[in-house]
Amino acid sequence: MSNNTMTEMERHFGVSNSNAGTSICEKLRVAVVHDWLPLYGGAERVLEQILHLFPKADLFTLMEALPLPGKAFLNGIRPRTSFIQRLPFSAKAYRHYFPLMPFAVEQFDLSAYDIVISSSSAFAKGVLTGPDQLHICYCHSPIRYAWEMQHQYLAKQSFISSVVARLFFHYIRMWDSRTSNGVNLFIANSKFIARRIKKAYGRESLVIHPPVDIASFTPCAEKSDYFLTASRFVPYKRVDLLVNAFARMPDKKLVIIGDGPEFHRIKRMATANISLLGHQPHNILREHMQNARAFVFSAEEDFGITLVEAQASGTPVIAYGRGGARETVIHGETGLLFDAQTETAIIRAVEAFEQTSFHPEAIRRNAERFSIEKFRKFFMEAVEYEYLNHLCNI
Repeated sequence: MSNNTMTEMERHFGVSNSNAGTSICEKLRVAVVHDWLPLYGGAERVLEQILHLFPKADLFTLMEALPLPGKAFLNGIRPRTSFIQRLPFSAKAYRHYFPLMPFAVEQFDLSAYDIVISSSSAFAKGVLTGPDQLHICYCHSPIRYAWEMQHQYLAKQSFISSVVARLFFHYIRMWDSRTSNGVNLFIANSKFIARRIKKAYGRESLVIHPPVDIASFTPCAEKSDYFLTASRFVPYKRVDLLVNAFARMPDKKLVIIGDGPEFHRIKRMATANISLLGHQPHNILREHMQNARAFVFSAEEDFGITLVEAQASGTPVIAYGRGGARETVIHGETGLLFDAQTETAIIRAVEAFEQTSFHPEAIRRNAERFSIEKFRKFFMEAVEYEYLNHLCNI
């Protein structure tokens, strides 16, 4: 940190280097903007830690429909919502209001804040900020369905629906690209997403991996005889590939935890060696992760928190070698990566797994790179450093 930067900080806050970080947290006016809050998922784990670092921040979101027990991670913070909250059936059908969301997020008045932190995979980064405000975006992904995944989303649409959707996606891409100019610093959740940000927005980004609650998982050396996967049952997760692959390996057991729109279709495909448990509480998922021979995964994930949780349990991972898996799984040491989303590639990976030895302690050590403590440290350092640079330029 330069002397000029330190002098600027002392002048602005009246503090010395020894207590700089604490004073920034206490004295700055911070707004946190999150896309929406219908449930507690991977993006909300990141939000939880941001709110931990900035407990006095005000939280803005397009809509909130968390069940009462699910609000605990907000630590008493009451989200300020947009007009989407008051529209009919917004709690369950909020995605039907996507066309209104670019307009809705621009209605948040954030002019009173020094720092705006957006947690965004869709619209949150589009908030309006002034030239003297610092806007940091933790980007889970540029809007997937509007960029490289457009054709996957449109595959099952009728002709009329497809034409309307394509026009909407075209508008969203222009809006998404334009609003990226209002962000001072992009933080990507993986190198994979950093490449997406570069492709979509032409911007470089800092990579800080999402926080994983490593401490809640314990390695288990004694493994049972089943393979495990845990996932939302949506098309891009490709649970159907795993089911078809294990149907061709009747001597190997597969346990599937999760729920979603494709659950009943997948259940009809399952053979006798495949068990679908539906949604399960965290303690049941944790127990199955600890005892599984391996955790199998066939989706291309932005990061893949469940892959890290499995490794925190000392369980090796067999995963599709694209996206975040290439950053969290060490091929041949903490698991195996297969190179194609096909049943044959999965079968070959399982066969190779049975000829490979893995050590739970080494697998666990790899997972510790993604702990909550490291996320907090790296994220706060990034905010402080960027704000100090920002002060020198205003």
